[in-house]
Amino acid sequence: MSAKIISANDPNALTASLEVLTAGGLVAFPTDTVYGLGCLVERAGSIDRLFAVKGRDTSKAIAVLIGEIDHLPRVASGLGETAGSLAAHFWPGALTLVVPRNPALPANLSPLPTIGVRMPDHSFARNLLRQAGPLATTSANLSGWPSPVTAGDVLKQLNERVDLVIDGGACPGGVPSTVVDCTGADLRILREGAISRAQLEAWLGKNF
Repeated sequence: MSAKIISANDPNALTASLEVLTAGGLVAFPTDTVYGLGCLVERAGSIDRLFAVKGRDTSKAIAVLIGEIDHLPRVASGLGETAGSLAAHFWPGALTLVVPRNPALPANLSPLPTIGVRMPDHSFARNLLRQAGPLATTSANLSGWPSPVTAGDVLKQLNERVDLVIDGGACPGGVPSTVVDCTGADLRILREGAISRAQLEAWLGKNF
């Protein structure tokens, strides 16, 4: 059976998404970078399915999206001064910060004591995250395949593997987020994406 598709402009899109998530399902939805595939962050069984649907190596962590800064303590045990400065400037936006994880999170979310966290700059995604709470989220594609920038891209790769696809048109960014590890003495860029090293260094006033 093919995935159900609802336009992000449909008045029922948010309610339908919340129903699927609450039931333990997976929802593909648009963000400011690429389409994400998410589940409730507290549901270990849903996280297992997220890995399986994507074909992702379970030795790799799944990041978390949040809709409000108040949700951060649910997933992270602290930001630190530098990470806090980056979040204050670049969130909402295409920057994922790797920080110490909240030990209460399901163990299968990450094999490490850290977690990647981001607040997307997209109206539907933010509304969904505000109501659902933090979502374990990965790009809505098969591992190793191109990142999906339209609902059609999601369906081409995942289709019946997911429960619901929210069609928000083409993602405005189309480039994955930049990932910065903030857990060591020095910052490390794990993936340079939509936000460049130069932008990060300009804000912090130093090279790294």
